[in-house]
Amino acid sequence: MSETPIDFNALDTAVHGPLRLGILTALRVDGPLDFTTLKKRMDAPDGSMSMHLHKLEAVGYVTAEREFVGRRPRSTYRLTPGGRRALSKYLDSLRRLIDAMDRAS
Repeated sequence: MSETPIDFNALDTAVHGPLRLGILTALRVDGPLDFTTLKKRMDAPDGSMSMHLHKLEAVGYVTAEREFVGRRPRSTYRLTPGGRRALSKYLDSLRRLIDAMDRAS
């Protein structure tokens, strides 16, 4: 076996998962989005969205700007440079994994 083994630990667990990956991808493609737009796009309940957004904030992959519009709160989320790098690295790791699987077929 002459090739480098697959690094399964390269898949960032803060990115991995359909909802977090979807959030990061939407923010990368569309730019800043508010909570309601993200929630509708991901078709996810409030509690689940909130939990995953807080996790992404905690690791520094997204930032939130919180404001009131009239009497209603609005949170707008942005991908940070660290989040952009993490998403890119995650996708590169997936590409390497897919390539290895293709070679093994």
